[in-house]
Amino acid sequence: MVAILLIEDDPLVRRGLQLALSRHGHEVRTAETGEDGLEQFRASTPDLVVLDLMLPGIDGFEVCRRIRAAGEVPVIMLTARGDDFDVVGGLAAGADDYVIKPAQPTVLDARIRAVLRRSSVCTDGVRVHGDLRIDTAALSVSLRGEPVPLTPTELRLLLTLSRAPGRVFSRSQLLEEVWEHDYLGDSRLVDNCVQRLRAKVEEDPAGPVYVQTVRGFGYRFGPV
Repeated sequence: MVAILLIEDDPLVRRGLQLALSRHGHEVRTAETGEDGLEQFRASTPDLVVLDLMLPGIDGFEVCRRIRAAGEVPVIMLTARGDDFDVVGGLAAGADDYVIKPAQPTVLDARIRAVLRRSSVCTDGVRVHGDLRIDTAALSVSLRGEPVPLTPTELRLLLTLSRAPGRVFSRSQLLEEVWEHDYLGDSRLVDNCVQRLRAKVEEDPAGPVYVQTVRGFGYRFGPV
């Protein structure tokens, strides 16, 4: 059973999603404000957080940043709009995925299960690329001997790219393999995750060595 913390200020939406996700086999705790959500997050240590962005008091963007600073618990954000401000802002704050409201419970459940599967990946040993060491058995990454804390989505992206150095992956391929979106999805998920990954593994994120952009095509794990 997956322990989910749902932070949503609308009582009808909150209750509806709680009941629906419970029917899908999840254990769901709820909070109606950002402050209450952060308190419950610290007290209960959920497996995943479903977070509305438009909250009273501390908004969802700040809640997401604080959750991300505390560890690698996956975050799926709920947004009433699909515009760039909400989506890009939420992804930049560290969210792993997003669902536009009104959220269909079956879609949200599928996204939850896909996010959690990202921490369960096939293993093939240790990959060493320059100062970067990727242990696919232990699901750990280190740079110059120091551990690099990655979210499950960031780790899955790095594992996908590094399994075939030099190969170019399109954004749609990465959406399918990393996010398990089997439709023409939102490339902003990929681009924002690449930016966060570069900030952690690249000495100079503006001049990346490992996660390189191939203009007009996508990304590749650069030969080192």
